[in-house]
Amino acid sequence: MNIAKATKQKVLIADDERSNRKVLADILQADYTVILAKNGQQVMERAIQHRPDLILLDIIMPEQNGYEIICDLKAHAVTSSIPVIFISALDSVDDEEKGLLLGASDYITKPFRHTLVKARIDNHMQMVCQRKLLEDLVNLDGLTNIANRRCFEEALLTEWQRAQRSGLPISLAMIDVDHFKQYNDNYGHGGGDSVLRIVAKTLRNNLNRPSDNVARYGGEEFVVLLPDTDQTGAAQLLNELRAKIEKLVIPHAFSPTSQYITVSAGGATLIAERESDAFSLVELADNSLYKAKNQGRNQVIWS
Repeated sequence: MNIAKATKQKVLIADDERSNRKVLADILQADYTVILAKNGQQVMERAIQHRPDLILLDIIMPEQNGYEIICDLKAHAVTSSIPVIFISALDSVDDEEKGLLLGASDYITKPFRHTLVKARIDNHMQMVCQRKLLEDLVNLDGLTNIANRRCFEEALLTEWQRAQRSGLPISLAMIDVDHFKQYNDNYGHGGGDSVLRIVAKTLRNNLNRPSDNVARYGGEEFVVLLPDTDQTGAAQLLNELRAKIEKLVIPHAFSPTSQYITVSAGGATLIAERESDAFSLVELADNSLYKAKNQGRNQVIWS
């Protein structure tokens, strides 16, 4: 079964011989976005920058050979999971075994046979696509179709480490649908599910940058992660999100706060110190949310 791709998958071709790069590029460029590299340094730089779906890696290369380069790829957090197919004129069992033990997924031998190369690449790309679909399912909340708590926690750890390196602030907000139990009790769980989906979509569609993340944290609670964002900018964004949800005018006749669905939000901003814990940011934001709910709801409190 073919799986449709919204954008072309990317393949990085690494070979020191220009003629080999051209032959492989000619075979693949109609169906894939092709990235070229001629040495180990370029392989690492372009793999980290472009995050290809597959790497074709020549074994006999100057300065670093393919075996050394695949070790570097597998040791780097960004590139460790990218499948690698070795390109080789070597045909001994020992050479093939060595490559597979280092983490290679397959071998393509020289001279290239057009149909065989294309078939192997297509098969591997199909597996990559299927694996990514499964990863998406694991990371998505089934009700709201946004990231789930597991996915959020992974993103938080990644962004926290990046913030430690950059020294830039990182902000986080916890968001709670006000008086959601009363809504469920009176409008039914189907109605409550619909509200959660609408709130999730509103939050997701109104984030400013690809690096901003929203996830369902649990129940009627959401979390927004804002890397490289100071307190002023984060608080302003959360107030805008709160207002947009109120302006949806979803009736909630049983809310003591408003006749419509509203949300409360609590946030925190930190500079990620080396000895600090990423989840301290969650705790601070949760404390701010507690204050927002105690002080009347439908508001944003920041710390």
